[in-house]
Amino acid sequence: MFSTLNKRLLVVWVVLSAITVAYLWIDHSADDNGAARASTAVTLSAILLALVKVRIIMREFMEVRDAPRRLCWLTDLWVALMAVGLIGMYLVGKAAA
Repeated sequence: MFSTLNKRLLVVWVVLSAITVAYLWIDHSADDNGAARASTAVTLSAILLALVKVRIIMREFMEVRDAPRRLCWLTDLWVALMAVGLIGMYLVGKAAA
């Protein structure tokens, strides 16, 4: 019925959808009587969830999973650098404000 590839892609799609729903739940919990409020935990969670989704998409849909090991490491390094950069900019900007 389903090939192994289709099962894996279905699981990946469900995981990506679950991450999106988790972000929406986190975003909804940040509302304060209809008015959004800034929260470090919510912002950092959103950044981390986005980066997890990026890594999954790169591995599964851009087929980096089957690429040479060096490319896998480079894409993981890119995700890590983006995490450090985005979180660092957010925290520096928040401290400056």
